Amino acid sequence: MALRGLVWWLRLLKMEPQVPGSNLAASRLLRVMRSKAQNSINLKPLIILFSCFLFLLVLKLGSNYSSNIQNLQSKYINFTAPCHKIPPSLAEALVHYASTNITPQQTYQELQITLRVLEQKSPTNFLIFGLGYDSLMWSMLNYGGKTIFLEESDAWMQDVKKQIPSIEAFHVTYNTKVTEAVQLLHLGKEENCKVVTDPRSSKCHLAIKTFPDEVYNTEWDVIMIDAPTGYKAELPGRMTAIYTAGLLARNKRFGDTDIFVHDIDRWVENKFSMDFLCEGYWKEEVGRIRHFTIPSHRGGVERPFCP
Repeated sequence: MALRGLVWWLRLLKMEPQVPGSNLAASRLLRVMRSKAQNSINLKPLIILFSCFLFLLVLKLGSNYSSNIQNLQSKYINFTAPCHKIPPSLAEALVHYASTNITPQQTYQELQITLRVLEQKSPTNFLIFGLGYDSLMWSMLNYGGKTIFLEESDAWMQDVKKQIPSIEAFHVTYNTKVTEAVQLLHLGKEENCKVVTDPRSSKCHLAIKTFPDEVYNTEWDVIMIDAPTGYKAELPGRMTAIYTAGLLARNKRFGDTDIFVHDIDRWVENKFSMDFLCEGYWKEEVGRIRHFTIPSHRGGVERPFCP
């Protein structure tokens, strides 16, 4: 017991004990115990460092947890906030139609065709030829999407914009007349008119090149043709509008474009839609509206102008 006590004190003092050479076993035991003591002492800094690291890690995780909780609360509040009231634009539409006796140009059954497509695609890119009493309705049915109107009458467009400032419309001009429809139909059969390209670079006489750049630079998912006017011989007619809409759809990089043509009970709308939007792309019609779905003619897939 005395020898073990001496060894213990020598280990603490890091001194080499003077052990008689005859006591070889005790000497070896002392060396082993000293070695273990040194290892134990060397571990202390590591334990201290590990404890500090563990403490800092706990602080960091606690900080991140608190930050994540705040972010989730913020997102949840922002998400639920709009549910407390309807969007201002929708409120504007409700007040507008509740305070007027004027109904949209299309019948309820005709409206349902476009509505079904918008329910699937909206919010989407929606191009409309013509600015009418139903324009605010179309904008709201495509709520959150891009809806642009092309109007031939600048005076009418300004009047509508005063009543409905949220409407996005452009004044456009047409250089045709209904009396030229037969001639334009023959010109549309030329090979130049079967080339799918940007209308601005097309060599077809039916391609409109004077629209705002936004019309050509946007890939439209839905197009409604309800203008220009064409109920009299001296009016522009929709010959070039129908062809250009079809060209925009075919020149789209990918995906289908749904095109609706109104007033198909008239010769121009009936004939030009079937010839240039193609009977093969015809989906359905109700009353005076006809629905076509035209796929992209780009992306390496070769398609005839009409299937």
